[in-house]
Amino acid sequence: MGTNADAFTAEERAAMKDRASEARAARKNQSAAEKAAEAEQAVLAKIDDLKGSERDIAEKVHALVAKHAPQLTPKLWYGMPAYALDGTIVCFFQPAAKFKARYATLGFSDQAKLDEGSMWPASYAITEITGDVERQIEALLRRAIG
Repeated sequence: MGTNADAFTAEERAAMKDRASEARAARKNQSAAEKAAEAEQAVLAKIDDLKGSERDIAEKVHALVAKHAPQLTPKLWYGMPAYALDGTIVCFFQPAAKFKARYATLGFSDQAKLDEGSMWPASYAITEITGDVERQIEALLRRAIG
C-alpha cells in the first residue's frame, strides 16, 4: 500500500501549495482595495507566465470577464486565474499544462448560475479563441452571474 503522498500527483500537490499561499496572502492586513489590486496583479502575472496559445487564451478570457462581467474580481485559485463574486469563485481558467491535460478549460463553480435541467456542463475545453468561442464565453459569463 502506498503512502498518503502517493495519493496526489506532483501537479495536485503543487496546486494545493498554491492554494495555501493564496489563503495566507488573503489574511494580510490590507484594505479591500489593496487586496483586490494585489490579487489582480497576481492573476496577470500568472497569465504572463503561461506559454504560447495558453497565454493568448487566458489573456482573452481575462479581457472578456473584465468587459462582460465586471462585478467578478480576479484572484488566484489553486494557482489558476479565477474570478469571484463577493469573494466566492464563479469561474476559472485551467491551463492544460497545470495538470498535464490535453487542452485548457474554462470552468465554472457551483456558484455559477448555469443550471439547466438535471445535467449541464460546468467546464469547457478551449483550444483557441475564435469569434464564435468569444460569443459563447460572453453568454456563459452573463448566465453565470445571473
